[in-house]
Amino acid sequence: MVKSGIDLFDKNLSKKFYGLKAGLLIHPASVSRKLTHTKDVLLATKKIKVSAFFGPQHGIFGNTQDNMIEWEGFIDKSTGLPVYSLYGKTRKPTPEMLKDIDIFIIDLQDVGTRYYTFIWTMALCMEACEGKIPLIVLDRVNPIGGIITEGPLINKDFTSFVGLHPLPVRHGMTIGEIALYFKDNFYPKVDLTVIPLKNWKRKLWFNETGLHWVMPSPNMPNLDTATVYPGMCLLEGTILSEGRGTTRPFEIFGAPFIEPEKLVKKLNEIKLKGVFFRPLYFTPTFNKFSGKLCGGVQIHVINRERFKPFKTAVAILLSIKELYPEINIWREPPYEYEFEKLPFDILSGSDRLRKDIEDGKSLKDMEYWWNDELERFKKIREKYLIYD
Repeated sequence: MVKSGIDLFDKNLSKKFYGLKAGLLIHPASVSRKLTHTKDVLLATKKIKVSAFFGPQHGIFGNTQDNMIEWEGFIDKSTGLPVYSLYGKTRKPTPEMLKDIDIFIIDLQDVGTRYYTFIWTMALCMEACEGKIPLIVLDRVNPIGGIITEGPLINKDFTSFVGLHPLPVRHGMTIGEIALYFKDNFYPKVDLTVIPLKNWKRKLWFNETGLHWVMPSPNMPNLDTATVYPGMCLLEGTILSEGRGTTRPFEIFGAPFIEPEKLVKKLNEIKLKGVFFRPLYFTPTFNKFSGKLCGGVQIHVINRERFKPFKTAVAILLSIKELYPEINIWREPPYEYEFEKLPFDILSGSDRLRKDIEDGKSLKDMEYWWNDELERFKKIREKYLIYD
């Protein structure tokens, strides 16, 4: 039986934190094994006193549907406590927000992908608390497992809110392990405590844990979405629809100019492992091409251990560039608070991948260089892994 950090909070909380006033960073998937929200678990405990809530992108209740939609703080009706937005006027807690807080507690469900902004909200909270306020991370499983890694790291000139520090796209770490890595390398003065998982093994995917899936964000409806997300989120940096505004975001993609059968034929010729491509048409209800008929493809993962989502997404983009060379597929900024660099470049971590795609470089050559970056990081990563 896998237990999350919140399930072990009362048992594992150090006595030095008893009685302290806590700020709590949470979102909809911050739930116990019994599906009780962390907010209610910690309001009920006698060991600490919750004095404020903080929410990342999409809010503490998942109230903003699309990406890059800011929200502002409010007073929680059920408790009368302030709810501070970390995806509005600021992404880092201000001194004013922290003035009545003795300890900062983070309970966020990540999805194992560098672009997912919750780990960067955590990083900015670590920065704000450094040398001032102790910080506790309640660990949660990596839903796509803790073994497989994939994709390039971030070039220092391309840091953004989808990548502030070096991490591969698919990092194979829990949020608690990432916090340890951040502390050691970027926020050494943080008084950090990680309350670890119980009974989680790195080989376990979310559906093997016995835990219940709660959407951590509105367009992450299930594990299938999280499985393809390390690659298909790249399409946010293009003019192509990544399936937002449909019931299968990131699993389907397309655009009005795409001829599905022609694209599927080209993709099948690449012979990618663990995946099957199926032609389809769809009409998004919001986001890109809202209300317009799009030709596209659905990704069916038939072997998730062999499937490489990042490589798959790059193969898709290479194929589209080859079929439609006259179309500029790159989306213009702004994107996630970056107003100059291309969205695709900050997602991929540099401009190298985009330029390689434009030059028609082979998939094999591209995978070689990002694997080289990945292998260097894996040696660093080993130091921070808590679980077998």
